[in-house]
Formats: sequence, structure tokens, C-alpha cells
Amino acid sequence: MDTQRKTVIITGALGGIGYAAVLRFANAGYAVCGMDILGEDDPRTLEKFPRDNPALLYVKGNLADSSDRHSLIQRTLDTFGRIDVLCNVAGVAPKVRRDLLEMTEESYDFVTDINTRGTLFLTQEAARHMLTRPKDENGIRGYIVNISSCSAYTSSTSRGEYCISKAGVTMITTLFADRLAEDGILVNEICPGVIATGMTAVVKEKYDRLIEQGLIPQHRWGMPDDIAKVMLALADGTFGYTTGQSISVDGGMHIRRL
Repeated sequence: MDTQRKTVIITGALGGIGYAAVLRFANAGYAVCGMDILGEDDPRTLEKFPRDNPALLYVKGNLADSSDRHSLIQRTLDTFGRIDVLCNVAGVAPKVRRDLLEMTEESYDFVTDINTRGTLFLTQEAARHMLTRPKDENGIRGYIVNISSCSAYTSSTSRGEYCISKAGVTMITTLFADRLAEDGILVNEICPGVIATGMTAVVKEKYDRLIEQGLIPQHRWGMPDDIAKVMLALADGTFGYTTGQSISVDGGMHIRRL
């Protein structure tokens, strides 16, 4: 067991932003434990998490399931002996977009169980472990990076459950940042804008049109690695005096303009 190598857990590790983060952290020398819902023997999993790489570990799991969350933490510790960084990337959109007046309880539960409740309790368990670690020379025990969304503060009435779930992630960030700051665990979040992932592929034509019409000042789609670069910076000590911060990575879309 190589306990000298810093270790990061990344949920949603097979998706666009999650896998971009896997590559960023791995290239920076971290051991990476990724979780997603595909099977561990699935060829798509093995392509991204080859078993002959001792610095990579993949754990199949559903973020909404407490036993899967615990297994993720335990297998990371069994394999790498430590957890330095948690990146909460996993998230889902409603299976069917419906007007707010037609939103179902089943859809609400599906989205918030993963995006909000799962993120909350995985963060809790990871933080408990980080608290057992000694502080480094800068007084830091660990880093937690949450992926929220511009939807945390932007109304989208055809997917209200998603907006609510991501607003919840923002408060999770604030709460844990407050609780853990004096213990040397820094908690921040990123609010991506329109990023080219599987989630947005189903509305590509809509966003192509909106970007052409000026929705985003930088006039382009965001790419998963645009987010992953900021995730690494928030976890490598670059922002060692920053916690509870929400960073918009959206090409300027959050700017109010006349």
C-alpha cells in the first residue's frame, strides 16, 4: 500500500466532468478512486480505469445508497490508506423534463437523493476520516470540492427538482466549510455553466442557439476540463486561504448585462 501518495475520491468518475477530473488528478500524481454506476468489469469502465494501474481504483456504486457510500470510503482506505481530497461530481437530471406544476414526487426524490442527500452524507463520512489525519505544514487536513451548477441560482421551471438539488449543494458547501475550517479542511464549490457533457447533449441544439445569440460572453461551450482544472487548483493548496467559496466557471454567463 502506497500511503505516501495523496489520494482523491471522485464520484461520477466515468462522466464528462468526473473523468476529466480523474485525468487531471492522476497526471498531477494523485492516487484516484472513482465511483460511478457502471459495473467494474464493464469494458467502458476498464478502458478508463485499467486494472494494471496501481494508482487507479474504480468502485461501482450508487451515491444515493448509504452502503455504497461506505464501501467507497472503505475500499479507498483499504487500497491507498488515506483520503486527502473528495470531489463530489456525481449528479443526475430529471429523467423527464416537466413543468414545475407537473413535477412528480418520484422525480424529485430521484434527483435530490443523489445530488443532495448523497453528496451530503458522503461528505460527512469523508470528513470524519479527514479529521483523523494530522495537519500538514500549512495547517490543512484535506480538501472537499463540490460541483454545484449555475442552476443553483438560475430558475429553470422545466427541471425544478434539479435547481433545488443544486441549491442544496451550495448550502452543503457553506455548512461544511463553516464546520470544518478550524479543523483544517477546506470546502469549496464550482458552479459550471453550459458544459458539453452527456447531460447537456440532449439539449445541444437549444444551447447552440442560445450561445449564438449571446448567452455566454465567451461565446463557446464549456468543456469538462475547464471544470477539472479548477477542481485541481481548489485541492492542491493553491487556494489555501479560501473556504466556503462558490466559483462560477461559465464563460461569464453569470454576469448581469443590459
